[in-house]
Amino acid sequence: MTISHLPAGYTDDVPYEPWDGEEEALAAAAAAGRRAAAWIRSLPRAPAPGPVGTWHAGELPDAIERATASLDPQECDRMDPDGMMVDGTGGIDEETWSKLAAVPCAVQGARWLTPDQQIRIVAVASLGTGAARLLAEDPGTAITTGELSRMWALLDHAIA
Repeated sequence: MTISHLPAGYTDDVPYEPWDGEEEALAAAAAAGRRAAAWIRSLPRAPAPGPVGTWHAGELPDAIERATASLDPQECDRMDPDGMMVDGTGGIDEETWSKLAAVPCAVQGARWLTPDQQIRIVAVASLGTGAARLLAEDPGTAITTGELSRMWALLDHAIA
């Protein structure tokens, strides 16, 4: 449930008012996703063709880039016109969310990667979905207090 003081603009008749620092925060998110995807693409390739190798080389880094580039504070938890609570997505579509949520299980099949590389991949995916959840639950705090920036610092640590 959203506990933040939301800016005006979540109804059809009032235009959205961006948070102070929103543009910069979203640009930083997209840049962090590009760095993480580049890091994953730089990891060793599977020794033989297979589903996990294909996932690791293409689908996973693409999903991370797509997730961080699509973050949207307007997609936050809210009430629909009938008064029902709607869980926000933070901007990540269902397919991308599903791909990132599968990482802890799928990475086990990437046996050519070291355990260190595998856990770093899990951390990257978790930070991507965590950022979306943070935006969905409390976009104002996530943006204005630097919580999103902290997530990207953690992501950079994971890929270093």
